[in-house]
Amino acid sequence: MTQNSRSISEALWRSLAFFNVFRLLTIIGLMVGIFTLTRSPLADSKELVVVAGILGSYTLFALLFTWGIAKRWPRFDLQLSLQVMVDVLMIVSLMHLGGGIKSGLGILLLPYLAAAGLIARGRMSLFHASMASIALLLQLSWSYVQGDAAEISPMSTALLSIASFAVAWLAFRLSRYAEENRVLAEQRSIDLANLAQVNERILQDVSDGVFVVDEQDLIRQYNEQAVRVTGLRPEIGSALAADIPELAAPLARWRAQHGVATELVQTADGRNTLRARFVPLSTEGNGNVLIYLEDMARLRREAQQLKLAALGRLTANLAHEIRNPLGAISHAAELLQEDAIDSPYLQKLTRIITDNSQRLERMVKDVLELNRRDRVKRQDIKLAEWLVTFNEQFVLQEKTKVPMSIECDPQVLIRFDSGHLQQVLWNLARNGWRYCSQQAGSLQLLVTRQHDFWVLDVLNDGPPVPADAQSQLFEPFFTTESKGTGLGLYIAREICAANGALLEYISPPSGGACFRIVFGYTDGQKI
Repeated sequence: MTQNSRSISEALWRSLAFFNVFRLLTIIGLMVGIFTLTRSPLADSKELVVVAGILGSYTLFALLFTWGIAKRWPRFDLQLSLQVMVDVLMIVSLMHLGGGIKSGLGILLLPYLAAAGLIARGRMSLFHASMASIALLLQLSWSYVQGDAAEISPMSTALLSIASFAVAWLAFRLSRYAEENRVLAEQRSIDLANLAQVNERILQDVSDGVFVVDEQDLIRQYNEQAVRVTGLRPEIGSALAADIPELAAPLARWRAQHGVATELVQTADGRNTLRARFVPLSTEGNGNVLIYLEDMARLRREAQQLKLAALGRLTANLAHEIRNPLGAISHAAELLQEDAIDSPYLQKLTRIITDNSQRLERMVKDVLELNRRDRVKRQDIKLAEWLVTFNEQFVLQEKTKVPMSIECDPQVLIRFDSGHLQQVLWNLARNGWRYCSQQAGSLQLLVTRQHDFWVLDVLNDGPPVPADAQSQLFEPFFTTESKGTGLGLYIAREICAANGALLEYISPPSGGACFRIVFGYTDGQKI
Protein backbone atom coordinates (compact mmCIF):
# COMPACT_ATOMS: atom_id res chain seq x y z
CA MET A 1 0.00 0.00 0.00
CA THR A 2 1.32 3.41 -0.97
CA GLN A 3 1.67 6.33 1.41
CA ASN A 4 -1.28 8.06 -0.26
CA SER A 5 -3.50 4.97 0.09
CA ARG A 6 -2.60 4.65 3.77
CA SER A 7 -3.48 8.30 4.40
CA ILE A 8 -6.87 7.86 2.66
CA SER A 9 -7.57 4.72 4.70
CA GLU A 10 -6.75 6.52 7.95
CA ALA A 11 -9.03 9.40 6.96
CA LEU A 12 -11.92 6.94 6.43
CA TRP A 13 -11.41 5.34 9.83
CA ARG A 14 -11.28 8.77 11.50
CA SER A 15 -14.56 9.69 9.82
CA LEU A 16 -16.08 6.47 11.08
CA ALA A 17 -14.90 7.34 14.60
CA PHE A 18 -16.59 10.76 14.40
CA PHE A 19 -19.72 9.02 13.10
CA ASN A 20 -19.71 6.82 16.20
CA VAL A 21 -19.33 9.89 18.43
CA PHE A 22 -22.43 11.34 16.73
CA ARG A 23 -24.22 8.03 17.46
CA LEU A 24 -23.34 8.20 21.16
CA LEU A 25 -24.49 11.82 21.37
CA THR A 26 -27.78 10.86 19.70
CA ILE A 27 -28.30 8.07 22.23
CA ILE A 28 -27.64 10.49 25.08
CA GLY A 29 -30.09 12.94 23.54
CA LEU A 30 -32.76 10.23 23.25
CA MET A 31 -32.25 9.20 26.86
CA VAL A 32 -32.57 12.77 28.07
CA GLY A 33 -35.68 13.31 25.93
CA ILE A 34 -37.39 10.11 27.03
CA PHE A 35 -36.72 10.27 30.75
CA THR A 36 -36.87 14.02 31.40
CA LEU A 37 -39.32 15.49 28.91
CA THR A 38 -42.96 14.67 29.67
CA ARG A 39 -44.14 15.43 26.14
CA SER A 40 -41.70 13.00 24.50
CA PRO A 41 -43.45 10.42 22.24
CA LEU A 42 -41.67 7.65 24.12
CA ALA A 43 -42.33 9.05 27.58
CA ASP A 44 -45.93 7.80 27.43
CA SER A 45 -44.96 4.46 26.01
CA LYS A 46 -46.53 1.52 27.79
CA GLU A 47 -43.33 -0.44 27.29
CA LEU A 48 -40.84 1.99 28.80
CA VAL A 49 -38.72 -0.91 30.05
CA VAL A 50 -38.39 -2.20 26.51
CA VAL A 51 -37.41 1.32 25.36
CA ALA A 52 -34.75 1.43 28.07
CA GLY A 53 -33.52 -1.98 26.94
CA ILE A 54 -33.28 -0.85 23.32
CA LEU A 55 -31.33 2.27 24.29
CA GLY A 56 -29.05 0.18 26.52
CA SER A 57 -28.42 -2.25 23.68
CA TYR A 58 -27.83 0.68 21.33
CA THR A 59 -25.27 2.08 23.77
CA LEU A 60 -23.57 -1.30 24.05
CA PHE A 61 -23.36 -1.56 20.27
CA ALA A 62 -21.90 1.95 20.06
CA LEU A 63 -19.19 1.05 22.59
CA LEU A 64 -18.50 -2.17 20.69
CA PHE A 65 -18.15 -0.13 17.50
CA THR A 66 -15.60 2.07 19.31
CA TRP A 67 -13.50 -1.01 20.03
CA GLY A 68 -13.85 -2.25 16.41
CA ILE A 69 -12.77 1.12 15.01
CA ALA A 70 -9.72 1.18 17.29
CA LYS A 71 -8.77 -2.37 16.24
CA ARG A 72 -9.61 -1.73 12.56
CA TRP A 73 -11.72 -4.91 12.61
CA PRO A 74 -13.77 -6.00 10.78
CA ARG A 75 -12.83 -4.27 7.52
CA PHE A 76 -14.14 -0.77 6.87
CA ASP A 77 -17.01 -1.49 4.42
CA LEU A 78 -18.37 -4.36 6.50
CA GLN A 79 -18.16 -2.41 9.74
CA LEU A 80 -19.91 0.62 8.26
CA SER A 81 -22.76 -1.56 6.93
CA LEU A 82 -23.11 -3.25 10.33
CA GLN A 83 -23.28 0.13 12.05
CA VAL A 84 -25.94 1.46 9.66
CA MET A 85 -27.92 -1.78 10.06
CA VAL A 86 -27.89 -1.39 13.87
CA ASP A 87 -28.85 2.29 13.53
CA VAL A 88 -31.82 1.46 11.29
CA LEU A 89 -32.93 -1.39 13.53
CA MET A 90 -32.73 0.64 16.73
CA ILE A 91 -34.33 3.83 15.36
CA VAL A 92 -37.21 1.96 13.64
CA SER A 93 -37.79 -0.04 16.86
CA LEU A 94 -37.93 3.16 18.92
CA MET A 95 -40.18 4.73 16.28
CA HIS A 96 -42.57 1.77 16.50
CA LEU A 97 -42.72 1.95 20.29
CA GLY A 98 -43.23 5.71 20.12
CA GLY A 99 -46.32 5.52 17.96
CA GLY A 100 -45.06 4.67 14.50
CA ILE A 101 -44.22 7.10 11.72
CA LYS A 102 -46.18 9.87 13.42
CA SER A 103 -43.74 9.91 16.36
CA GLY A 104 -41.24 11.79 14.18
CA LEU A 105 -38.34 9.59 15.27
CA GLY A 106 -38.03 8.16 11.78
CA ILE A 107 -36.49 11.43 10.62
CA LEU A 108 -33.33 10.40 12.52
CA LEU A 109 -32.66 7.90 9.73
CA LEU A 110 -31.85 10.67 7.27
CA PRO A 111 -28.70 12.12 8.95
CA TYR A 112 -27.40 8.59 9.52
CA LEU A 113 -27.88 7.70 5.85
CA ALA A 114 -26.32 10.98 4.75
CA ALA A 115 -23.31 10.53 7.03
CA ALA A 116 -22.82 6.91 5.96
CA GLY A 117 -23.00 7.89 2.29
CA LEU A 118 -20.44 10.66 2.70
CA ILE A 119 -18.10 8.50 4.77
CA ALA A 120 -18.24 5.62 2.26
CA ARG A 121 -17.78 8.14 -0.57
CA GLY A 122 -20.93 6.96 -2.34
CA ARG A 123 -20.29 3.25 -1.99
CA MET A 124 -23.35 1.31 -0.74
CA SER A 125 -25.43 4.50 -0.25
CA LEU A 126 -28.43 3.02 -2.06
CA PHE A 127 -27.98 -0.27 -0.21
CA HIS A 128 -28.22 1.55 3.10
CA ALA A 129 -31.31 3.43 1.88
CA SER A 130 -32.83 0.11 0.85
CA MET A 131 -32.25 -1.28 4.36
CA ALA A 132 -34.00 1.75 5.89
CA SER A 133 -36.97 1.47 3.47
CA ILE A 134 -37.36 -2.24 4.13
CA ALA A 135 -37.29 -1.61 7.87
CA LEU A 136 -39.95 1.11 7.50
CA LEU A 137 -42.17 -1.20 5.41
CA LEU A 138 -41.75 -3.99 7.95
CA GLN A 139 -42.73 -1.60 10.74
CA LEU A 140 -45.78 -0.52 8.72
CA SER A 141 -46.73 -4.17 8.08
CA TRP A 142 -46.35 -5.01 11.77
CA SER A 143 -48.63 -2.12 12.67
CA TYR A 144 -51.20 -3.51 10.24
CA VAL A 145 -50.91 -6.95 11.84
CA GLN A 146 -51.36 -5.47 15.33
CA GLY A 147 -54.30 -3.43 14.12
CA ASP A 148 -52.95 -0.09 15.37
CA ALA A 149 -54.87 2.11 12.93
CA ALA A 150 -53.64 5.31 14.57
CA GLU A 151 -50.02 4.37 13.88
CA ILE A 152 -50.61 3.46 10.24
CA SER A 153 -49.71 6.16 7.70
CA PRO A 154 -48.64 4.59 4.37
CA MET A 155 -48.15 8.02 2.76
CA SER A 156 -45.78 9.21 5.50
CA THR A 157 -43.88 5.92 5.33
CA ALA A 158 -43.61 6.21 1.56
CA LEU A 159 -42.41 9.80 1.80
CA LEU A 160 -39.79 8.87 4.39
CA SER A 161 -38.60 5.98 2.19
CA ILE A 162 -38.38 8.32 -0.79
CA ALA A 163 -36.52 10.85 1.37
CA SER A 164 -34.09 8.08 2.40
CA PHE A 165 -33.28 7.31 -1.23
CA ALA A 166 -33.06 11.02 -2.04
CA VAL A 167 -30.61 11.62 0.80
CA ALA A 168 -28.60 8.55 -0.22
CA TRP A 169 -28.48 9.72 -3.85
CA LEU A 170 -27.49 13.25 -2.77
CA ALA A 171 -24.76 11.85 -0.51
CA PHE A 172 -23.59 9.70 -3.42
CA ARG A 173 -23.36 12.72 -5.75
CA LEU A 174 -21.63 14.88 -3.15
CA SER A 175 -19.16 12.14 -2.34
CA ARG A 176 -18.44 11.58 -6.05
CA TYR A 177 -17.92 15.30 -6.52
CA ALA A 178 -15.62 15.42 -3.47
CA GLU A 179 -13.70 12.36 -4.74
CA GLU A 180 -13.24 13.91 -8.19
CA ASN A 181 -11.97 17.11 -6.56
CA ARG A 182 -9.63 15.09 -4.36
CA VAL A 183 -8.22 13.19 -7.36
CA LEU A 184 -7.86 16.44 -9.29
CA ALA A 185 -6.14 18.15 -6.36
CA GLU A 186 -3.86 15.15 -5.92
CA GLN A 187 -2.97 15.16 -9.62
CA ARG A 188 -2.30 18.86 -9.53
CA SER A 189 -0.12 18.48 -6.45
CA ILE A 190 1.85 15.76 -8.26
CA ASP A 191 2.14 18.00 -11.32
CA LEU A 192 3.31 20.88 -9.14
CA ALA A 193 5.84 18.65 -7.40
CA ASN A 194 7.12 17.39 -10.76
CA LEU A 195 7.28 20.94 -12.08
CA ALA A 196 9.20 22.01 -8.98
CA GLN A 197 11.66 19.14 -9.54
CA VAL A 198 12.08 20.11 -13.20
CA ASN A 199 12.63 23.75 -12.23
CA GLU A 200 15.16 22.72 -9.60
CA ARG A 201 17.00 20.49 -12.09
CA ILE A 202 17.06 23.25 -14.69
CA LEU A 203 18.25 25.70 -12.07
CA GLN A 204 21.09 23.40 -11.03
CA ASP A 205 22.08 22.73 -14.66
CA VAL A 206 22.43 26.41 -15.53
CA SER A 207 26.12 27.23 -15.97
CA ASP A 208 25.80 30.58 -14.16
CA GLY A 209 25.05 31.19 -10.51
CA VAL A 210 21.35 31.98 -10.03
CA PHE A 211 19.47 33.58 -7.11
CA VAL A 212 15.69 33.97 -7.03
CA VAL A 213 14.51 36.85 -4.82
CA ASP A 214 10.97 38.10 -4.20
CA GLU A 215 9.69 41.67 -4.19
CA GLN A 216 10.80 42.06 -0.54
CA ASP A 217 14.34 41.04 -1.60
CA LEU A 218 14.10 37.76 0.31
CA ILE A 219 16.06 34.81 -1.11
CA ARG A 220 13.67 32.11 -2.34
CA GLN A 221 15.96 29.80 -4.29
CA TYR A 222 19.52 29.42 -5.59
CA ASN A 223 21.75 26.84 -7.24
CA GLU A 224 25.12 25.34 -6.36
CA GLN A 225 26.90 27.48 -8.94
CA ALA A 226 25.75 30.56 -7.00
CA VAL A 227 27.33 29.09 -3.86
CA ARG A 228 30.56 28.44 -5.75
CA VAL A 229 30.98 31.89 -7.27
CA THR A 230 29.95 33.82 -4.13
CA GLY A 231 31.45 31.46 -1.56
CA LEU A 232 28.24 31.82 0.50
CA ARG A 233 25.30 29.51 1.27
CA PRO A 234 22.50 31.76 2.57
CA GLU A 235 19.34 30.52 4.29
CA ILE A 236 16.18 30.31 2.19
CA GLY A 237 13.92 33.20 3.20
CA SER A 238 16.76 35.38 4.47
CA ALA A 239 17.22 38.98 3.32
CA LEU A 240 19.56 39.52 0.38
CA ALA A 241 20.96 42.66 1.99
CA ALA A 242 21.91 40.73 5.15
CA ASP A 243 23.58 37.73 3.48
CA ILE A 244 24.89 39.13 0.18
CA PRO A 245 24.99 42.93 0.50
CA GLU A 246 27.13 43.30 -2.63
CA LEU A 247 24.10 42.15 -4.68
CA ALA A 248 21.45 44.10 -2.77
CA ALA A 249 22.67 47.55 -3.90
CA PRO A 250 22.78 46.70 -7.66
CA LEU A 251 19.33 45.10 -7.36
CA ALA A 252 17.95 48.26 -5.73
CA ARG A 253 19.43 50.36 -8.50
CA TRP A 254 17.95 48.05 -11.12
CA ARG A 255 14.50 48.26 -9.53
CA ALA A 256 14.75 52.06 -9.43
CA GLN A 257 16.09 52.60 -12.96
CA HIS A 258 14.22 49.80 -14.80
CA GLY A 259 16.84 49.37 -17.46
CA VAL A 260 20.39 48.75 -16.16
CA ALA A 261 20.27 44.98 -16.65
CA THR A 262 23.89 44.09 -15.79
CA GLU A 263 26.49 45.27 -13.29
CA LEU A 264 29.93 44.12 -12.24
CA VAL A 265 30.16 43.26 -8.54
CA GLN A 266 33.00 42.09 -6.35
CA THR A 267 32.52 39.16 -3.97
CA ALA A 268 32.88 39.75 -0.24
CA ASP A 269 36.32 38.12 -0.10
CA GLY A 270 37.48 40.18 -3.11
CA ARG A 271 38.62 37.09 -5.01
CA ASN A 272 36.01 37.03 -7.80
CA THR A 273 34.49 39.61 -10.08
CA LEU A 274 30.95 38.74 -11.10
CA ARG A 275 28.66 40.11 -13.76
CA ALA A 276 25.17 40.35 -12.26
CA ARG A 277 22.22 40.23 -14.65
CA PHE A 278 18.67 40.92 -13.43
CA VAL A 279 15.65 39.36 -15.13
CA PRO A 280 12.06 39.91 -13.85
CA LEU A 281 9.82 36.84 -13.71
CA SER A 282 6.63 38.89 -14.24
CA THR A 283 5.85 41.20 -17.14
CA GLU A 284 5.10 44.05 -14.73
CA GLY A 285 8.58 43.74 -13.25
CA ASN A 286 7.41 44.00 -9.63
CA GLY A 287 7.46 40.31 -8.65
CA ASN A 288 10.24 37.79 -8.21
CA VAL A 289 13.57 38.51 -9.88
CA LEU A 290 16.20 36.14 -11.27
CA ILE A 291 19.77 37.23 -10.58
CA TYR A 292 22.28 35.56 -12.92
CA LEU A 293 25.90 35.68 -11.76
CA GLU A 294 28.59 35.11 -14.37
CA ASP A 295 32.13 34.51 -13.15
CA MET A 296 34.32 36.88 -15.16
CA ALA A 297 37.35 34.67 -14.55
CA ARG A 298 35.46 31.75 -16.09
CA LEU A 299 34.48 33.86 -19.08
CA ARG A 300 38.11 34.85 -19.57
CA ARG A 301 39.13 31.20 -19.30
CA GLU A 302 36.57 30.22 -21.91
CA ALA A 303 37.78 32.94 -24.28
CA GLN A 304 41.36 31.84 -23.67
CA GLN A 305 40.43 28.21 -24.29
CA LEU A 306 38.81 29.10 -27.60
CA LYS A 307 41.86 31.09 -28.57
CA LEU A 308 44.22 28.29 -27.58
CA ALA A 309 42.09 25.65 -29.32
CA ALA A 310 42.24 27.59 -32.57
CA LEU A 311 45.97 28.09 -32.14
CA GLY A 312 46.39 24.42 -31.35
CA ARG A 313 44.67 23.38 -34.57
CA LEU A 314 46.89 25.77 -36.50
CA THR A 315 50.08 24.43 -34.92
CA ALA A 316 48.98 20.85 -35.55
CA ASN A 317 48.58 21.58 -39.23
CA LEU A 318 51.92 23.35 -39.28
CA ALA A 319 53.58 20.40 -37.55
CA HIS A 320 52.43 18.05 -40.29
CA GLU A 321 53.75 20.42 -42.92
CA ILE A 322 57.08 20.93 -41.12
CA ARG A 323 57.85 17.28 -40.42
CA ASN A 324 58.80 16.20 -43.96
CA PRO A 325 61.15 19.11 -44.81
CA LEU A 326 62.59 18.85 -41.29
CA GLY A 327 63.51 15.23 -41.94
CA ALA A 328 65.23 16.27 -45.16
CA ILE A 329 67.17 19.01 -43.35
CA SER A 330 68.32 16.60 -40.62
CA HIS A 331 69.40 14.03 -43.18
CA ALA A 332 71.31 16.67 -45.18
CA ALA A 333 73.05 17.86 -42.00
CA GLU A 334 74.18 14.30 -41.26
CA LEU A 335 75.66 14.02 -44.77
CA LEU A 336 77.44 17.36 -44.42
CA GLN A 337 78.85 16.28 -41.07
CA GLU A 338 80.49 13.30 -42.69
CA ASP A 339 82.24 15.62 -45.19
CA ALA A 340 83.21 18.17 -42.55
CA ILE A 341 85.62 16.01 -40.58
CA ASP A 342 88.59 18.18 -41.54
CA SER A 343 86.79 21.50 -41.16
CA PRO A 344 85.99 22.69 -37.61
CA TYR A 345 83.99 25.55 -39.04
CA LEU A 346 81.74 23.22 -41.05
CA GLN A 347 81.40 20.93 -38.03
CA LYS A 348 80.19 23.89 -35.98
CA LEU A 349 77.63 24.83 -38.63
CA THR A 350 76.34 21.27 -39.02
CA ARG A 351 76.08 20.94 -35.20
CA ILE A 352 73.96 24.12 -35.10
CA ILE A 353 71.72 22.67 -37.84
CA THR A 354 71.45 19.32 -36.03
CA ASP A 355 70.68 20.87 -32.62
CA ASN A 356 67.96 23.11 -33.99
CA SER A 357 66.54 20.28 -36.11
CA GLN A 358 66.27 18.13 -32.98
CA ARG A 359 64.57 20.99 -31.14
CA LEU A 360 62.06 21.36 -33.98
CA GLU A 361 61.54 17.60 -34.01
CA ARG A 362 60.69 17.65 -30.28
CA MET A 363 58.29 20.50 -30.91
CA VAL A 364 56.58 18.60 -33.73
CA LYS A 365 56.31 15.47 -31.58
CA ASP A 366 54.77 17.51 -28.76
CA VAL A 367 52.19 19.04 -31.08
CA LEU A 368 51.31 15.68 -32.63
CA GLU A 369 51.03 14.17 -29.15
CA LEU A 370 48.64 16.99 -28.23
CA ASN A 371 46.44 16.03 -31.17
CA ARG A 372 46.07 12.56 -29.65
CA ARG A 373 44.87 13.87 -26.29
CA ASP A 374 41.29 12.82 -27.03
CA ARG A 375 42.31 9.16 -26.81
CA VAL A 376 41.64 9.09 -23.12
CA LYS A 377 41.21 5.89 -21.09
CA ARG A 378 40.07 7.19 -17.74
CA GLN A 379 40.14 4.84 -14.78
CA ASP A 380 39.73 4.94 -11.02
CA ILE A 381 43.06 5.81 -9.36
CA LYS A 382 43.83 5.59 -5.65
CA LEU A 383 45.82 8.79 -5.63
CA ALA A 384 47.83 8.21 -2.43
CA GLU A 385 49.26 4.89 -3.66
CA TRP A 386 49.79 6.26 -7.16
CA LEU A 387 51.76 9.28 -5.87
CA VAL A 388 54.07 7.08 -3.81
CA THR A 389 54.89 4.98 -6.88
CA PHE A 390 55.35 8.10 -9.00
CA ASN A 391 57.71 9.59 -6.40
CA GLU A 392 59.89 6.48 -6.44
CA GLN A 393 60.08 6.47 -10.26
CA PHE A 394 60.81 10.21 -10.39
CA VAL A 395 63.67 9.97 -7.87
CA LEU A 396 65.14 7.01 -9.74
CA GLN A 397 65.01 8.46 -13.25
CA GLU A 398 65.68 12.14 -12.51
CA LYS A 399 68.36 11.23 -9.93
CA THR A 400 67.12 13.80 -7.42
CA LYS A 401 68.85 14.10 -4.08
CA VAL A 402 65.73 13.76 -1.93
CA PRO A 403 62.20 12.47 -2.61
CA MET A 404 59.20 14.77 -2.80
CA SER A 405 57.08 15.41 0.29
CA ILE A 406 53.58 13.87 -0.14
CA GLU A 407 50.42 14.66 1.85
CA CYS A 408 47.36 12.77 0.66
CA ASP A 409 44.40 11.06 2.33
CA PRO A 410 44.56 7.29 1.63
CA GLN A 411 40.86 7.31 0.65
CA VAL A 412 41.21 9.81 -2.22
CA LEU A 413 39.88 8.31 -5.46
CA ILE A 414 39.99 10.12 -8.81
CA ARG A 415 39.17 9.29 -12.44
CA PHE A 416 42.05 10.03 -14.80
CA ASP A 417 44.07 8.40 -17.53
CA SER A 418 47.06 7.01 -15.62
CA GLY A 419 49.52 7.62 -18.47
CA HIS A 420 48.28 11.18 -18.91
CA LEU A 421 48.58 11.86 -15.18
CA GLN A 422 52.15 10.54 -15.28
CA GLN A 423 52.97 12.84 -18.20
CA VAL A 424 51.45 15.95 -16.62
CA LEU A 425 52.86 15.41 -13.15
CA TRP A 426 56.31 14.51 -14.48
CA ASN A 427 56.42 17.80 -16.38
CA LEU A 428 55.34 19.81 -13.32
CA ALA A 429 57.66 17.96 -10.93
CA ARG A 430 60.65 18.29 -13.27
CA ASN A 431 60.08 22.04 -13.62
CA GLY A 432 59.57 22.36 -9.87
CA TRP A 433 62.76 20.45 -9.08
CA ARG A 434 64.74 22.60 -11.51
CA TYR A 435 63.76 25.85 -9.77
CA CYS A 436 63.54 24.78 -6.11
CA SER A 437 66.35 24.70 -3.53
CA GLN A 438 66.58 20.88 -3.97
CA GLN A 439 66.46 20.27 -0.23
CA ALA A 440 64.18 18.02 1.83
CA GLY A 441 60.62 19.37 1.59
CA SER A 442 61.45 21.87 -1.13
CA LEU A 443 59.16 20.02 -3.60
CA GLN A 444 55.76 18.99 -2.24
CA LEU A 445 52.67 17.16 -3.52
CA LEU A 446 49.69 18.25 -1.41
CA VAL A 447 46.15 16.85 -1.92
CA THR A 448 43.21 18.68 -0.33
CA ARG A 449 39.43 18.97 -0.72
CA GLN A 450 38.14 22.34 -1.92
CA HIS A 451 34.61 23.21 -3.06
CA ASP A 452 33.67 19.52 -3.52
CA PHE A 453 36.72 18.83 -5.74
CA TRP A 454 39.97 17.01 -5.01
CA VAL A 455 42.91 19.33 -5.60
CA LEU A 456 46.58 18.35 -6.16
CA ASP A 457 49.09 21.14 -5.54
CA VAL A 458 52.66 20.81 -6.84
CA LEU A 459 54.57 23.31 -4.68
CA ASN A 460 58.20 24.32 -4.70
CA ASP A 461 60.20 26.88 -2.71
CA GLY A 462 61.78 28.45 -5.77
CA PRO A 463 61.06 31.91 -7.17
CA PRO A 464 57.44 32.55 -8.18
CA VAL A 465 56.43 33.09 -11.79
CA PRO A 466 56.53 36.84 -12.54
CA ALA A 467 53.08 38.44 -12.49
CA ASP A 468 53.37 39.70 -16.08
CA ALA A 469 54.16 36.16 -17.31
CA GLN A 470 51.36 34.34 -15.46
CA SER A 471 48.67 35.26 -18.00
CA GLN A 472 50.77 33.74 -20.81
CA LEU A 473 52.03 30.75 -18.87
CA PHE A 474 49.78 28.19 -20.59
CA GLU A 475 49.94 29.66 -24.08
CA PRO A 476 51.70 27.54 -26.73
CA PHE A 477 55.28 28.48 -27.55
CA PHE A 478 55.60 30.76 -24.53
CA THR A 479 58.87 29.99 -22.76
CA THR A 480 61.47 31.78 -20.66
CA GLU A 481 64.25 29.35 -21.65
CA SER A 482 66.21 29.41 -24.86
CA LYS A 483 66.14 25.63 -25.18
CA GLY A 484 62.47 25.16 -24.29
CA THR A 485 59.69 24.56 -26.83
CA GLY A 486 57.05 26.44 -24.85
CA LEU A 487 54.58 23.57 -25.27
CA GLY A 488 55.00 21.61 -22.03
CA LEU A 489 52.52 23.51 -19.85
CA TYR A 490 50.12 24.05 -22.73
CA ILE A 491 50.02 20.31 -23.44
CA ALA A 492 49.73 19.52 -19.73
CA ARG A 493 46.70 21.80 -19.44
CA GLU A 494 45.05 20.33 -22.54
CA ILE A 495 45.61 16.79 -21.22
CA CYS A 496 44.02 17.78 -17.90
CA ALA A 497 41.03 19.27 -19.74
CA ALA A 498 40.62 16.06 -21.75
CA ASN A 499 40.43 14.19 -18.41
CA GLY A 500 37.85 16.57 -16.93
CA ALA A 501 40.42 18.43 -14.79
CA LEU A 502 41.76 21.98 -14.61
CA LEU A 503 45.43 22.96 -14.44
CA GLU A 504 46.17 26.45 -13.16
CA TYR A 505 48.95 28.44 -11.52
CA ILE A 506 48.50 30.10 -8.14
CA SER A 507 50.82 32.17 -5.99
CA PRO A 508 51.04 30.66 -2.48
CA PRO A 509 50.82 33.23 0.36
CA SER A 510 53.95 31.71 1.90
CA GLY A 511 56.00 32.25 -1.27
CA GLY A 512 57.34 29.92 -3.92
CA ALA A 513 55.34 28.60 -6.86
CA CYS A 514 52.37 26.27 -7.10
CA PHE A 515 50.71 24.48 -10.00
CA ARG A 516 47.25 23.16 -9.10
CA ILE A 517 45.27 20.30 -10.68
CA VAL A 518 41.54 20.41 -9.86
CA PHE A 519 40.19 16.90 -10.56
CA GLY A 520 36.67 16.53 -11.96
CA TYR A 521 36.35 20.28 -12.47
CA THR A 522 34.75 20.16 -15.91
CA ASP A 523 32.73 17.03 -14.98
CA GLY A 524 31.18 18.41 -11.82
CA GLN A 525 30.46 21.95 -12.96
CA LYS A 526 29.35 23.62 -16.13
CA ILE A 527 31.90 25.80 -17.85
